Amino acid sequence: MRPHALRLYPAVVAVFSVALVVSNIIAVKLVDAFGLILPAAVILFPLTYIFGDILTEVYGYARARQAIWIGFAANALAVLAIWIGGLLPPAALWTAGAYESPAEAQLAYRAILGFSPRLLAASFCAYLFGEFLNSFVLARLKVATRGRFLWLRTMVSTLIGQGVDSAIFLSLAFAGLLPTPALLAAIVAQWLVKSGYEALATPLTYLAVNTLKKAEGEDPFDRGTDFNPIRF
Repeated sequence: MRPHALRLYPAVVAVFSVALVVSNIIAVKLVDAFGLILPAAVILFPLTYIFGDILTEVYGYARARQAIWIGFAANALAVLAIWIGGLLPPAALWTAGAYESPAEAQLAYRAILGFSPRLLAASFCAYLFGEFLNSFVLARLKVATRGRFLWLRTMVSTLIGQGVDSAIFLSLAFAGLLPTPALLAAIVAQWLVKSGYEALATPLTYLAVNTLKKAEGEDPFDRGTDFNPIRF
């Protein structure tokens, strides 16, 4: 890949990583959206799949794979920093504005920013499987369709990636805690909401892809690509 092709790649990866990290921070809040109980991250997390589509379409699977691992590392660093911050003793003057004592503020910090090992494992596994499947499917479909029907390729890859993401996360996080019918309903609800989000964003995806392809002068096809997700 020619050096100029990476001109805007760092910026795309940066936005992708920030969206991922912020999504995991705000996911602790549950919201009622037209009768569906969803994590607040639903307003932002689907953007990571949109950016995954953009990265794969404009830069190819290998660069998308690199971005997925960079996003994973950024999220792991954020989790580590938040966890260490929770372990540090609170200052005697720290009340975080709305609390009467440092102890109360510390409890609030842990309630909002704390992560359980089970939720972390579920989140990390779901992210890796979902993102890599999304990128793999899009790359293979691009070759199969000779670069046509971007809207169809992004929707198919998203339906597969988001479906696997939702199933893995909710199953690992809540199996045994929720009745099976409720768990299945939650998986389907998240899957449909996230996929619908990307469908609505299709015009923006087209705009971003066409703009980046023109700016970078690249439109790669992954023929003969090594799709091993472990490689960096």
